[in-house]
Amino acid sequence: MTLTAFLAVAFLHLMAAISPGPAVLMSARTGVTEGLRTGTFLACGIGIGAVIWAMAALFGLAIVFQAAPALLWALKIIGGIYLLHMAWGMWRDAAKPLDMAQTSRLPRTAISAFRLGFVTQLANPKPAVLFSAIFIGTVPPNTPLWVYAALLTVVFLNEALWNILVARIFSFERTRSGYINLKTIIDRAFGGMLAILGLKIAAT
Repeated sequence: MTLTAFLAVAFLHLMAAISPGPAVLMSARTGVTEGLRTGTFLACGIGIGAVIWAMAALFGLAIVFQAAPALLWALKIIGGIYLLHMAWGMWRDAAKPLDMAQTSRLPRTAISAFRLGFVTQLANPKPAVLFSAIFIGTVPPNTPLWVYAALLTVVFLNEALWNILVARIFSFERTRSGYINLKTIIDRAFGGMLAILGLKIAAT
């Protein structure tokens, strides 16, 4: 694998990671409601989830999807239902005021945040197809293991660092203050967007 091909894969994946989706949306909401620390663990979970999908693509999951399209359909339906469930929770609790006196108990644990990021990423099987499209023609069969490791490291860093940045931007005090004043509207907007993404994943 040439250096040019490696950099092309890294850039294409970075563009995919930056594009709005369930992971970025969850990072933004976690940053504004629970702060940078929780958002960082969430982002690490997102990164590991992306690595899982990248490994699946490298080892031929796309071929399995082509041979058994019902498997991809089932994964998309399950993922879509999970995202719809999260969206309903956001919408349902949108009108509940955020008591700033309780903020010390608000952030979830590191493990819980990591798990949320990991499951949110795995709820969308489309990255496996995306990775397959990127890897085909750029990652030859005789690629050394260290190159595979480098690719997976880049995938993790792209996802984790971008979502940490998103969480950081949304964790600023001015952003949090605006969120408190507009909590119902913002939570329902987040919930509505997540529901649309869930439906899109399940339907396409």
